[in-house]
Amino acid sequence: MSFTIHQELPSPDVLKELYPLSPALAAQKAVRDQELRDIFEGRSDKFILIVGPCSADSEDSVTEYVRRLKDVNEKVQDKLFIIPRVYTNKPRTTGEGYKGMLHQPDPNSKPDLLSGIVSIRRMHLRILEETGLSAADEMLYPSNRDYFDDVLAYEAVGARSVENQQHRLVASGADIPVGMKNPTSGDLSVMINSVIAAQAPQSFIHRMFHVSTPGNPLTHTILRGGVDKLGNAIPNYHYEDLKRLQREYEKTSLANPAVIVDCNHYNSGKQYREQIRIAKEVMHSRKYDPEIRKLVKGLMIESYLKEGRQDICENYEPGLSITDPCLGWEDTEQLIYDIYESL
Repeated sequence: MSFTIHQELPSPDVLKELYPLSPALAAQKAVRDQELRDIFEGRSDKFILIVGPCSADSEDSVTEYVRRLKDVNEKVQDKLFIIPRVYTNKPRTTGEGYKGMLHQPDPNSKPDLLSGIVSIRRMHLRILEETGLSAADEMLYPSNRDYFDDVLAYEAVGARSVENQQHRLVASGADIPVGMKNPTSGDLSVMINSVIAAQAPQSFIHRMFHVSTPGNPLTHTILRGGVDKLGNAIPNYHYEDLKRLQREYEKTSLANPAVIVDCNHYNSGKQYREQIRIAKEVMHSRKYDPEIRKLVKGLMIESYLKEGRQDICENYEPGLSITDPCLGWEDTEQLIYDIYESL
């Protein structure tokens, strides 16, 4: 094999000892974890908003964004449950481009995975300490989640990973909600099968150990649109799509049927401002149909301090996405208030 070993990384236990979650923060997070569980299990009618940048590229910018979310959250928390989207791993279709803070805590520097895992853990701890809001990330590398599993509120398995066996098995051992996105083809059966696998007990190899899991009843679906064979975007957030998913759930014996609608990606055709319209259409569908209201637990929105995107350069602008374009803060804040008023 032609692997080059650069350095040995610390185990998750060692990293957690070096950068511990304090008992006070752990207790604070446990309250949020229970509140989120209550939403998925139907004991709470709060609506979930997973909102934040396409990629978390800077601790200072992301923390400033979440501080603003905290201020808004204090005004809407009686009806909304806001989860900051702090995505530190970025899947790259061709294997090229910025792969997220895990690989490059400084986007202009060479990959440094030790600095990456340290930077991510420190950022999550800082966000919890300064805002009280535990965040969401993508489970891109299943073996890496052990470094951060005690600080996350929510995880998503992306469209390119949802068919992968290891992602499904690891999700079955998570004690927080895990959303399974539909694959890029848009095939609902693949997504549903992933949820079935993750809700079931499993036995497998993880980080060189034979482990078993009880199954995760909080595993659910995420609709993010797909593409046809010519690469054209096919959205799946419309009322008819939600009813189709409802029928797919009815064919199963899955616990806690639920979906989060991703307002960007192929639902918007990557036209980021369309997220505003899409969010409002989904809210209208929930209001129209009680079954859809019960099924659709929340929305996922890509947003940052500044609108749009930029290429990575020596002096790139803080708070402006370096991956996919995002809504700016002003539009995001107004959209949150509009969603709140529609509930």
